[in-house]
Amino acid sequence: MERGLLFLPESKTGQKTVILNTSAQAILADLPRVGRFVIPGDDPAKPRSDLKRPWAVVSKHAGLDGLRLHDLRHSFASIGAGQSLGLPIIGKLLGHMQPSTTQRYAHLDADPLRRASDMIGQRIAAALGEAQQTNDVNSFKRERSV
Repeated sequence: MERGLLFLPESKTGQKTVILNTSAQAILADLPRVGRFVIPGDDPAKPRSDLKRPWAVVSKHAGLDGLRLHDLRHSFASIGAGQSLGLPIIGKLLGHMQPSTTQRYAHLDADPLRRASDMIGQRIAAALGEAQQTNDVNSFKRERSV
């Protein structure tokens, strides 16, 4: 915890190190413990192997019925992609071995694509010596019809 790393001895892809962001570290630091595990199994000396029941309690208490743990991973990846972090970085954070696995999570929203398109358009306009265009389509039509 001091280094912001979570060491998982077992996962679907084997041993894995998870890099925790500061928000996750703060939440984990404040959670009560029974033994050394955040969510112990029936034996407090062993971790819980299935998170289905604990997640159902947490999501219901938070008013998020129907939200799956997998949905959180999907949102994490989508936000990273929307911030233009790149699939290799997002895949590493998610513990994916193959880029194609990450690609399934990373649905880009239109905002980064719009920013990229606007940036390219502004560069072209500047190279042509044109004034910077507005994003308002109606203003654009009025300027072109004059």
